[in-house]
Amino acid sequence: QVHVEESGGDLVQTGESLRLSCTASGPPFDHYSVGWFRQAPGKEREVVSCTTWSGETTWYSDAVKGRFTASRDSVKNTRYLQMGDLKPEDTGTYYCAACVSVGGVILPSSVATWGHGTQVTVSS
Repeated sequence: QVHVEESGGDLVQTGESLRLSCTASGPPFDHYSVGWFRQAPGKEREVVSCTTWSGETTWYSDAVKGRFTASRDSVKNTRYLQMGDLKPEDTGTYYCAACVSVGGVILPSSVATWGHGTQVTVSS
């Protein structure tokens, strides 16, 4: 079972950038399609991105497309989310977890395990 730990969240101003990290322990992360998810206060968790296990394809939500970039370091068993041009609506707790496409909808995988997340706050 994969255990994950997210880090890199911070309080930033609108328009600034952040890079989040997600380090996995256990089986190699590359065995899974891995996504980033976020949850804003009072809202349901939503998917931000999902990268196929091969690394060839990454899906992004319309809310972040063109501003966020997911990447990985297989040697470090770590995933990254480079976030640019941050907006107040990007505020939330960010998580990484295994993802899957079901009928074209990106969801957490049934084998997803959740860390504590990392808090991103964007002030206007």
